[in-house]
Amino acid sequence: MKTHALKVFFFCLVLLTATTFANENQPTKKAKKQTVKVALLLDTSNSMDGLINQAKAQLWEIVNELSYAKCNGITPNLEIALYKYGNSNLSSREGYIRQVLQFTSDLDEISEHLFSLSTNGGSEYCGQVIQTSLNELDWGANKRDLKMIFIAGNEPFTQGKINYRDAITNAKEKDITINTIFCGDYNQGITGRWQDGAIYGGGDYMTINQNKHIVHIVTPYDNDIIILNKRLNDTYIHYGSYGYSKYSNQAKQDMNAESLDEAVVVKRAVTKSSKLYKNAEWDLVDASEEKEIDYSSLKKKQLPKQLQNKSAKEIKVYVEKKRKERAEIQQKIQELNKKRKTYVAKKQRESSKKNELESVMIKAIKKQAKKKNYSW
Repeated sequence: MKTHALKVFFFCLVLLTATTFANENQPTKKAKKQTVKVALLLDTSNSMDGLINQAKAQLWEIVNELSYAKCNGITPNLEIALYKYGNSNLSSREGYIRQVLQFTSDLDEISEHLFSLSTNGGSEYCGQVIQTSLNELDWGANKRDLKMIFIAGNEPFTQGKINYRDAITNAKEKDITINTIFCGDYNQGITGRWQDGAIYGGGDYMTINQNKHIVHIVTPYDNDIIILNKRLNDTYIHYGSYGYSKYSNQAKQDMNAESLDEAVVVKRAVTKSSKLYKNAEWDLVDASEEKEIDYSSLKKKQLPKQLQNKSAKEIKVYVEKKRKERAEIQQKIQELNKKRKTYVAKKQRESSKKNELESVMIKAIKKQAKKKNYSW
C-alpha cells in the first residue's frame, strides 16, 4: 500500500514539474501595438468646399508624417474615421450629422470617401457631432493609444441642443483629445468658443483660411517617384470575393490624386511605400506577410487572369517574386522621398509658405503624441 502511495506521489510531482516548466516556457503575451486613432469631423455646409479640397489634397502628407512616428521603436497603427455635419441634405432628426466612415486603416477607402463629400447649406452642431462620434466609434480601451478628434467648421461652436462642454467632458473620460480648427479669423473663432472647446478638450485651437490656394512644391525627384508608383501597382495581386473591387479602387484613388495635382500623386506614392499602407484583406503579397496562405484553397476566378491556370506552387512562387519586387520599389521611393523632403523644407523656408490644414494638424498631432511617448 505504501509503495502504491509513493508511486502516486512521484507521478503527481513529475506532472506538476512538467506543467510548471511548460507554463514558464510559454511565450509571454505581446503587448498590444499602439494605435493612432483620428476622427475627422468636417463641416460640409455651403462655405466649406475649400476645407474639403484641403482634406483631399493633404491626406497623404499627414499620413506620411504619421508613418515616421515611433513608440518604443515600433511604428504604431493608424486608424481614421470620418464624419460630415452641417449639411441640409442630412437628417434634421440626427442633427444634420452622418458617419461617413467607421475607424479604418484602409487608406484607399478614406480617400474614396473624402472625394465623395459634397457641400450644402445647413446648421452646424459641434457638441452633437462630437457626442455622436463618441457614441458610434469604437475608441477601444488601450490606454497607450493616441486618440484625437479634429473638428473643423466656421460657425459658432455653441450651436445645437448638446452643450459642447458636456460632450467634451465625455470625450475626456475616454482619454480623447479635442482639437478645433476654425475656418476663418483667429479672433472670430475665439468669440465663437472654438478656442474654449480646444482648451477644455486638452487639445489645440487652430485657424485656417479654407479658401487659400494649396501650395504644391515641385521637386526634381517627383517624376522618378511617379514612375516607381506605376511599377509598385504591378506588384498587387487581388484575391477573395471583393479583391478585384479593392484593386480597382486603388487605381481610382491614384486618379483622384492626379486630378488634384501631380505633387499629390507623389505624396500618395510615398504613403504606398510606407508601413501604414497595408492591404492584407485583398492583396496576396501583404496577406502572405501576415499569415500562412493555403494557395490550394484560393478561388481561381477571384485571382488575376494570369494566375487562374496556375498551380498552388506556381502562385506561391509568383507571390514571392512580387513581394521582393515591391520591397525594392518601396525602398527606392523612400530614398527618393528623403531627398524630396529636404528639397521641400528648403523651399518652404525660403518662401515661408505652408499648406494650412496639413501644417496645423501635423503640429497638433506631434505635440500631443509626446504625452504618449511617441517620437519622430
